[in-house]
Amino acid sequence: MPIRCFVLDDEPLATDLLSDYIGRLPDLHLVGVSNSPTQALLTLQQLSATGAPVDVLFLDIHMPRLTGFDLLRPLGYRPKVIFTTAYREYALDSYEFDVVDFLVKPISFERFLQSIGKIYRFLPTAVAQAELPPPSQKAREYQYFKVDKEMVKLDLADILWIESLKDYVRIHTKTAELVSYLRISYLEEKLPPDRFVRIHKSFIVALEHVQAISATYIRINNEELPIGRMYKARLDDVLTRSSPDS
Repeated sequence: MPIRCFVLDDEPLATDLLSDYIGRLPDLHLVGVSNSPTQALLTLQQLSATGAPVDVLFLDIHMPRLTGFDLLRPLGYRPKVIFTTAYREYALDSYEFDVVDFLVKPISFERFLQSIGKIYRFLPTAVAQAELPPPSQKAREYQYFKVDKEMVKLDLADILWIESLKDYVRIHTKTAELVSYLRISYLEEKLPPDRFVRIHKSFIVALEHVQAISATYIRINNEELPIGRMYKARLDDVLTRSSPDS
């Protein structure tokens, strides 16, 4: 189930930036954007009343007529809140509201991804497990990836390895190569650690497709991918735990 997000900031440039960031991640769904705190409060209350409350609220603090702190008090329910502000001095006060994170403008995409990683640890079990199949069914695990203007569904079992292209990744599958607007660090957090492991700053591999391993490379689909020195210990640990003799 997508994570429902709402962005409130009195600066249109700030809402445009966060909307763009949210649109890059297939697990996030933008349900509302507002530059007016009073209108946003009404919208958030209406969404809650109809049984479709917001999961994550990106909330500016310093706004005219109603601050981010003022908005939270009468809201009636508490979504997971990520404060966004240009004023560092608000950081201490923000934690009175048990916020997930505090982002200081200008907000980079890398820093935004760190906040989203925290969200997964805070989400209720019901949201996190919403797409799990009934126990009687055996379903393949999958992820959606944004490719051009489409959301492409990929079975995890079909992914061979993932290659970093800075702000993009190239996903190598059994039948094709797809390019998605994502950082490899985000996928490292999102993919199941028992099935995927990062072996290099530029590569994540699917363990089930590994053909051979040496001290310096892993071979998958007859391609040799380098093992980075700083990732070797982590790889050795994963391989030890997955060994039948361990």
